[in-house]
Amino acid sequence: MQVQDSGYCYSFPAVRGIQAGRPFYIATCPLRIIPKIFSYNEDDVPPELRAQRTLNKTRIPEMVKYLLDNPKDYVFSALTVSVGVDISFEDHEAAPNLGILKVPMDAQILINDGQHRRKAIEEALRENPDLGQDNIPVLFFIDEGLGRSQQMFADLNKYAVKPSPSLGTLYDHRDESSELARILASSIVPFSGLTEMEKSNISPKSNKLFTLSSIKQSTRALLSKGPKDGYSEEDKELAIEFWQEVTKHIRDWQMVINKEVSPAQLRQEYIHSHGVGLHAIGILGKHLLCQEPNNWKQKLTLLSNVNWLKTNPEWIKRSMNHGKLSKSTTNIQLTANALKIELGLPLTPEEKAQEKQFS
Repeated sequence: MQVQDSGYCYSFPAVRGIQAGRPFYIATCPLRIIPKIFSYNEDDVPPELRAQRTLNKTRIPEMVKYLLDNPKDYVFSALTVSVGVDISFEDHEAAPNLGILKVPMDAQILINDGQHRRKAIEEALRENPDLGQDNIPVLFFIDEGLGRSQQMFADLNKYAVKPSPSLGTLYDHRDESSELARILASSIVPFSGLTEMEKSNISPKSNKLFTLSSIKQSTRALLSKGPKDGYSEEDKELAIEFWQEVTKHIRDWQMVINKEVSPAQLRQEYIHSHGVGLHAIGILGKHLLCQEPNNWKQKLTLLSNVNWLKTNPEWIKRSMNHGKLSKSTTNIQLTANALKIELGLPLTPEEKAQEKQFS
């Protein structure tokens, strides 16, 4: 980027293309100039006069932390912007679609997609100015008025689909809880060979019993870990030992492992391989390890007495909403309470209050 002496323009090396008969330009911009030249509509502008959603400020701190924690290993996708029609493009003699895009300094540039990235960049630069030397791709469209900009926002977001929690867990190599979930899913009984690695909902005829995301959430509950907490080798060994021990006392899991019954049949009839049941077992394990650190394996043998059938009236009341299994926080905790009672573990004051309200 450079400032032209005449005309007061920003100049970007760019590539020109055509989409739906309209020209667009792809350029790279140093992060340090992003807050200066790209603006977004303020919150007090009515929605019908804006070209994008209002800024959700609660999203920004996590994005800023991501940038600051990974200055050598972050990825930010391109910003998409609309700019006034008084821009110009100077072709390179040898390549007609390569050249210099000139944008007047006083031109209004609106962000159609990426205003949260822009704000995160602005705040991250305050703490680490060195990030300003990096670049981000920017896709420039010609501004054809508010209606066109609003349509662009709608089109850009219409088909955006957030990846499933299981797929996010599979591909996230920064999150230690995801790493542990992958280890459990790929190498230990009962999860190895029976884990759906991509989807977070298992189809009725699937040959999988667990989802990767449910293993992650259940193990995080077991070890009392938050989303950003780290895991020691002792934590990992304990998680492996716990789930292997649980398997010894759930006969149905053993039957699937031994191919005596299909995963589909088991999931149809029992709750222990669904997210609500697995997460509840994780919560049970947390309290068991805390209250019976030297005797938890012996206590865990009582799991064999639990009636895991979906038709059990206890699960119909605790684990379901309107006849369907629910992974809501309340349903998971009520299910865990029942398991604690079955194993003779005392309830916390909060759990007692919840049971009183439930009754």
